[in-house]
Amino acid sequence: MSTWQIRGKQKKIYIMSIWNRVIFFVAFLFLVGRLNASIGDSNPLYRSCLEQCEETGCIGDRCFQDCLSSDIGSNNGSESVQKPFYMQFIQWDCQSECRHHCMLERERDNEMLGLGPVKYHGKWPFRRVLRIQEPISVVFSVCNLAMHYLGWISFCSLLYTKLPLRPKDRKPYYEYSLLWHAYAILAMNSWFWSAVFHMRDLDLTEKLDYSSVVALLGFSLIVAILRTFSVRDEASRVMVAAPLIAFVTTHILYLNFYKFDYGLNMKVCLLMGVAQLLLWAIWGGLSRHPSRGKLLTVVVGTSLAMLLEIYDFPPYKGYIDAHALWHATTIPLTYLWWSFIKDDAQFRTSNLTKKVK
Repeated sequence: MSTWQIRGKQKKIYIMSIWNRVIFFVAFLFLVGRLNASIGDSNPLYRSCLEQCEETGCIGDRCFQDCLSSDIGSNNGSESVQKPFYMQFIQWDCQSECRHHCMLERERDNEMLGLGPVKYHGKWPFRRVLRIQEPISVVFSVCNLAMHYLGWISFCSLLYTKLPLRPKDRKPYYEYSLLWHAYAILAMNSWFWSAVFHMRDLDLTEKLDYSSVVALLGFSLIVAILRTFSVRDEASRVMVAAPLIAFVTTHILYLNFYKFDYGLNMKVCLLMGVAQLLLWAIWGGLSRHPSRGKLLTVVVGTSLAMLLEIYDFPPYKGYIDAHALWHATTIPLTYLWWSFIKDDAQFRTSNLTKKVK
């Protein structure tokens, strides 16, 4: 065996060793996270509080309308208390009320003992505002939706009122305009369901939120491939988009109708997200696009913001956690992203009109 073969084999063994350690470390962190995910709801004091609340409808001197109305309704349906519409929409029932307030009781006790927050039923303890479960995340989600809407409207205004149109059909010269219109609709849909999900964490709102994110990431990856490789003819676009659309559709159906696998969904979303960031980063670095600085800023900013999704920490004062901060960071990035899209439309339109002349 030659020296080069020996060195190659040693390098391969070394890389495999490092890789195995990384896998072990990630698996260890995942296991610890799973074990710590429900420390709060396994607490005997929490369980005792929950049982008492569900039986009596009260915690100490405080009683809850949802529990009392369900008791009244079971005894005499005509006397049941009618909930306000918004309360019916977010579906706070007796069990939800008891879980929330018993959680707050335990957290107050932990704070007096100098202990930090723990998770209950896999979730960090949040303080509600107007019965909204995660108010800060709702506000930031709505802000992101508004930024996409304003960016899209500004993009449409640029295309149809400020840039020249094709003489024959009065359509934009920009070849990717329809793709960005579809992207805007999917983005606004995703942030809408994000706001609803953070308003009230239910099985339905969770599935709608996660499915919308997958759809947006899948379509964003398609747009990234088509734009960075300058795919313009319809046949080639269909060949690129069809397998990705099939994959995303299959994944969404799997999550909703077979098994809601959080781990698998995280891997799929991470794969699609990283793939498009790499495409934009490489293209931005190699191309001579006049707005590549904006593009690379968005890529770097989004990559750094993703660390907030990985680094999980309890909500500060019961309101702001890592996920809420992730939503906050995407607001200015969304403004910059739509600014790049508009610049790209101007750049391509200018090049195409020069060729026509």
